[in-house]
Amino acid sequence: MIDIKEIMSILPHRYPFLLVDRVIELVPEQKAVGIKNVTMNEPFFQGHFPGNPVMPGVLIVEAMAQVAGVLAFKSGMEGTGVLFLSIEKVKFRKPITPGDQIKFEVQVVHRRGGVWRFSGIAKVDEKVATEAEFTAMVTK
Repeated sequence: MIDIKEIMSILPHRYPFLLVDRVIELVPEQKAVGIKNVTMNEPFFQGHFPGNPVMPGVLIVEAMAQVAGVLAFKSGMEGTGVLFLSIEKVKFRKPITPGDQIKFEVQVVHRRGGVWRFSGIAKVDEKVATEAEFTAMVTK
């Protein structure tokens, strides 16, 4: 298990944009599983949407990418960060709301040098809430 302190030593993100609480499974160069506990205290719920809090889809995909970033760094990637190159085939199947625990399952699809392609799903109660494919590049 990779706890929040170790995640913070790997990723440059900080509150309120660090969106992964822990990584519970990791196989270098293959896959990672991360967790986020969603609470009403998240700053985005103030405006998205008052009276009907729903986690923004872009943040769900960002959290998925942060799990992928941990996977890439733990796979020996060298650099200081990771930037999106593309986000494709995104589907939002179920809203994520306060009280949910999101389980992100990310897999490496392809890797060439500092460019990585991932597929990922975000689940709540073992039901798929979001799925996406994305490509990212290591920054120096």
